[in-house]
Amino acid sequence: MTTRPAARPVAGIVWMIVTGLCFVAVTASVKMVGTHVPAGQSAFLRYALGIVFLIPMWPAVRAAVIDKRTWGLFGLRGLCHAVAVILWFFAMTRIPIADVTALNYLNPIYVMLMAIVLLKERLGPWRIGAVGVAFLGTLVIVRPGFREIDIGHVAMLFTAVFMAGSYFMAKVLSDRARPEVVVFMLSVVVPAVLLPYALAVWVPIGWRELGWLSLTAMFATAGHYTMTLAFTKAPLTVTQPVTFLQLIWATLLGVVIFGEAADVFVMLGGAMIIAAISVVTWREARRKRAITPPPDAPAT
Repeated sequence: MTTRPAARPVAGIVWMIVTGLCFVAVTASVKMVGTHVPAGQSAFLRYALGIVFLIPMWPAVRAAVIDKRTWGLFGLRGLCHAVAVILWFFAMTRIPIADVTALNYLNPIYVMLMAIVLLKERLGPWRIGAVGVAFLGTLVIVRPGFREIDIGHVAMLFTAVFMAGSYFMAKVLSDRARPEVVVFMLSVVVPAVLLPYALAVWVPIGWRELGWLSLTAMFATAGHYTMTLAFTKAPLTVTQPVTFLQLIWATLLGVVIFGEAADVFVMLGGAMIIAAISVVTWREARRKRAITPPPDAPAT
């Protein structure tokens, strides 16, 4: 029997900070590509260029025994993720980095709602409150009637839905296959789904765009790896609030590099969504500890 490593909160926080920096670098590199490359083509190249990082996972994939239902889930997840990635790349060319980052925080809220509807998980007052606060945070960010709502904002709202679907299926697949297999299949299925759309809108690209998209793939892979390290070092109740730093860095990057205006309402709305997620995560961690007996507790 393997023992769970002792929690190391400081290490978890440090790795989560690195994760945030990696994901901000991802958004910056996509922003540098801009509208020179269609969203579908950029999304395809991001995953195609990242295939090289999958080579160490191949032995685990070869050894895996995958049933028909799991293959179906891999395909459905890849489709959801592909749609989310196209919408995300499109939104990046239309709205400020801070807006994209803040609206992306809705993913865990949608995952929670899917778990309630599809897995029949309990809907308690804290979860209801979290959904309400997150919805208000979204209104604060978008501010319908007080600012022009760009189609990029609409794209990000749908991005969060499809990305949440991908994360939800990842949760289901984690019980049916090893993590390396889950990551490998996503990274292979997504470019396969994106390829026809990318070919339909393909334009010639130069070394500059190819270089930025290569950086996108590198930082995205590094970010997912460091996020995994953070989760192994500390619980979500410790690492979740740290993700708010990503919004601060994204805002600073937008102001300094891309000349975007700093929007205090985007910061406030993002803070509301993160606070809602963090409180629910903390409550559910407490509830889990309360119902889980200690290792030396007598069996009943």
